[in-house]
Amino acid sequence: MELIEVVEQWAWIGWLVLILVFLVIEMLTLDFTFLMLSIGGLAGLVTDLLGAPIWLQVIIAAGVAAALVLLLRPPLLRRLRRGEDPTPSNVDALIGLGGTVVSSVGAHGGQVKLANGDIWTARTESGDLQPGMRVRVSRIEGATAVVRSDSPELLAPAPEDPLA
Repeated sequence: MELIEVVEQWAWIGWLVLILVFLVIEMLTLDFTFLMLSIGGLAGLVTDLLGAPIWLQVIIAAGVAAALVLLLRPPLLRRLRRGEDPTPSNVDALIGLGGTVVSSVGAHGGQVKLANGDIWTARTESGDLQPGMRVRVSRIEGATAVVRSDSPELLAPAPEDPLA
């Protein structure tokens, strides 16, 4: 028997394996992409069982999978994510949060009390902030809040390092 004939004779096993692999990956990712690919593989399996040549099976499987990924997956994802809570949580909730300087904040450290009541180690990207000044969180780096002045006055310039 020629290799092509062997492949065409046992192609249904390849389609089943491909479908199962895609379904397992889908269960791990939950992104609908591999579900659509497995449905495309199912279309390839059906065309194999109907006696189509291998090249036609692959074209039909790829076409069905592409159409599903482009047309069906986006509305399914929108529907799935429709009920998500849009409120930021954890570190994302701290970005943009206001606060007050507790101990002088400079480029190397200090402390701020945020509006949620938490006291954080903080630093600025430039300048110094004195106790009592209003600040806003720009970003979080590890356990340190990078803050900027929320007051109308400008940041006090950082003192010059005499050793530099």
